[in-house]
Amino acid sequence: MPKLKTHKGAAKRFRLTATGKPKRGHSHARHILTKKTTKRKRNLDLDVIVSEADQPMVRRMLPYGRS
Repeated sequence: MPKLKTHKGAAKRFRLTATGKPKRGHSHARHILTKKTTKRKRNLDLDVIVSEADQPMVRRMLPYGRS
């Protein structure tokens, strides 16, 4: 079986949990932060699990996971 290539753009955006679920960060957390409330910025800093519909696509792009 030939080796599979990791999608490098996805590798920079997603990580896999110990159980193999892909997690992602939030958008809108990098600039123009002065108008956002502290609570909103704090919640944007947390990682979340990728939605069920998108998980198969992300797993295909990361065939070997990511540490």
